[in-house]
Amino acid sequence: MHRKLRVIVILAHPDEPEEYVGGTAALYAKAGHAVKFMTLTNGSAGHWQVDAGPLVARRAAEGAEAAERLGVLQYEILPIDDGSLIPTLEARQAVIRAIREWRADVVISFHPDGAGHPDNRAAGQIVRDAMPFVGLRNILPAVPPLARRPLYLLTVDYGTHPQHRHDIAIDTTPVIEEKLLGCDAHVSQFYEFTPHCNGLLDTVPTDWAGRRAFLLEHWSTYLHAAEDMRPALARWYGDKHAEGVEYAETFTVSPYNRPHSDDELRALLPLPGGRESA
Repeated sequence: MHRKLRVIVILAHPDEPEEYVGGTAALYAKAGHAVKFMTLTNGSAGHWQVDAGPLVARRAAEGAEAAERLGVLQYEILPIDDGSLIPTLEARQAVIRAIREWRADVVISFHPDGAGHPDNRAAGQIVRDAMPFVGLRNILPAVPPLARRPLYLLTVDYGTHPQHRHDIAIDTTPVIEEKLLGCDAHVSQFYEFTPHCNGLLDTVPTDWAGRRAFLLEHWSTYLHAAEDMRPALARWYGDKHAEGVEYAETFTVSPYNRPHSDDELRALLPLPGGRESA
């Protein structure tokens, strides 16, 4: 029996782990591995009508529902308001503590550089800056350090397509329903705030079939397998399989990783030939 892997996804806002990494998380969970979501802000600005206090509580409840749907074991949200995230020592220490306490084998976060939301870039910077210290016993000595640094992967968001590399491609077709249901739990974001910002509020369906189609249409970039992902899919799954992949998520292997082999990547990721069962 394979060792159970422990995976932590650390992004900026509640709903982003589901949108960008929900399929990969579901594959890990279905294989019996332990997944945690962590966001470094509380989502306090993500609505045009709801005040910050009630919105923070609502988004935490949405995250808990999404975690249940995806098989994610923990969903931690730091008490930092939207738009206030910067790479402070306190934030870095919170991330070091979370990675150590989870005993993470794999850490997934945002690219630390590029365009897009300042909170997203700050989250990427904080995780990047935390990684060198997760194994050093004299940093946060009250929390036992990791014996080995985790694999560190970067997920794409709307601002980082130019620098994102499809180093790892995960076929999420088998779990697309779980990913869509994880997004669906965040009603405030996928059916209210974002449609309001994009002038689509009057077009949001009320039934699941309609909402499923709505998600697939308007979040296609983070659901469907794009043509520029095909070479990476072929590398990890073979040419024949890659041709038929409908949904995928891809990751850049951070340059700040320790040395690793393709065999180790397969062992740490939900890929063919890897640890597909716990």
